Amino acid sequence: MKFKSKFFCVATEGATTDGRTITAEWIQQMAKTFSRAKYGARVWLEHMRGLMPDGPFKAYGDVLALEARKKSDGKLGLYAQIEPTDELIKMNKARQKIYSSIEINPDFAGSGEAYLVGLAVTDSPASLGTDMLAFTQQNPEGSPLTARKQDKDNLFSTAEEIELEFEEVDEGSGFSERIREVLGKFRKQTVKTEDQFGQMLDAVEQVASHGADLEQRFNAFSTDLNKFTAGLETLTKLQESFEAFKAQVEQTDAGTTHRPPATGSDGQVQTDC
Repeated sequence: MKFKSKFFCVATEGATTDGRTITAEWIQQMAKTFSRAKYGARVWLEHMRGLMPDGPFKAYGDVLALEARKKSDGKLGLYAQIEPTDELIKMNKARQKIYSSIEINPDFAGSGEAYLVGLAVTDSPASLGTDMLAFTQQNPEGSPLTARKQDKDNLFSTAEEIELEFEEVDEGSGFSERIREVLGKFRKQTVKTEDQFGQMLDAVEQVASHGADLEQRFNAFSTDLNKFTAGLETLTKLQESFEAFKAQVEQTDAGTTHRPPATGSDGQVQTDC
């Protein structure tokens, strides 16, 4: 059974743990360019990437999608949807690791655009917040976070409290789910309000529902057509067998010696006296 989270805020434009600033442009770039096929970002504890699959610092999930949204304070936020492991779900239920921080590569693969390469969960917001920012500014070379970075030029966002809500993934949702995925990609590139998007999604879901009904009817028609085709093939074989039998009978009748026809008599009986 798989689960995925609802979208939750993982970063807001502003300061990072090393004094640099996450710009609105970076957030838009991360939302626009993120692709699991290009580079999959995983969920880690405290930005620590363990080597052992059964160790405490193994991966605890994957980032599925990113969105850029305006927050109530007017700042642009980066929202993520993740697919958690069972361990992360248990931790969340126990109110453990309730803060998040992201790792950003500001020039991913020389593209000139920012990309999200990792997401971390933590219990200590100070370790990734304003206290760490002050320490790093005073002692940039001695930051304990430096060794945790995938690349020396990467940066960590300050920690944000998160509220994770998980929902079961319907792996057989088919057509409707594909529509949602397409709209999700479209949403990243179009400025629309939540209400407008919701109305559009409702309308498309109605079309998707109708499409699903048509798909069921088509499948039923295909089944009936297969049965008809099988019956037609059987009928054809029977006809071929009949034609072969008919030909055999005709050939047998033509080669048989007929009994001479009876001529009868004139009704007189000759006696020997």
